Amino acid sequence: MSPRSTRRIRGSADMATELSSLAALKKAPVVAAAAPDAPRQKQVDAQGRAYATGRRKNAVARVWVKAGTGKITVNGRDQTVYFARPTQQMVINHPFVVGDRVGQFDVVATVSGGGLSGQAGAVRHGIAQALSKFEPGLRGAMKGQGFLTRDSRVVERKKYGRAGARRRFQFSKR
Repeated sequence: MSPRSTRRIRGSADMATELSSLAALKKAPVVAAAAPDAPRQKQVDAQGRAYATGRRKNAVARVWVKAGTGKITVNGRDQTVYFARPTQQMVINHPFVVGDRVGQFDVVATVSGGGLSGQAGAVRHGIAQALSKFEPGLRGAMKGQGFLTRDSRVVERKKYGRAGARRRFQFSKR
């Protein structure tokens, strides 16, 4: 008999106990886990505000949402002053339009990094997350529009031997 076969025979007793313990596991009652679709709880602080962080490109926005009159303040300034372009204002207000909550919440946001377009996207991401914490019933509408998903697109890095990320240097035949 080779040493390999003796090892197999020696381990056979262990295998029998393992099989009996597996059989006991099958007979054990199954405990139901928590339902994955359990209703979400409203998450607000002592002042009645919901907090969330939004990100887009290199911009990071810290957003607080509370019940109010629809005033949106970004870095201490009104949204129409900070985001002068109508498209950026539309981006910020989009979560309220989708949730049919225009003029019902006050927003205070501090945003840093990136440019104005990325900052507007970061504020929108933060508002959508904070709204879904304040009113868990709005989560489905926000998720359906993609507002709760972090947009991971960022600027592609420049490569060596090229003029930019993908552009080659001008080719000269001679």
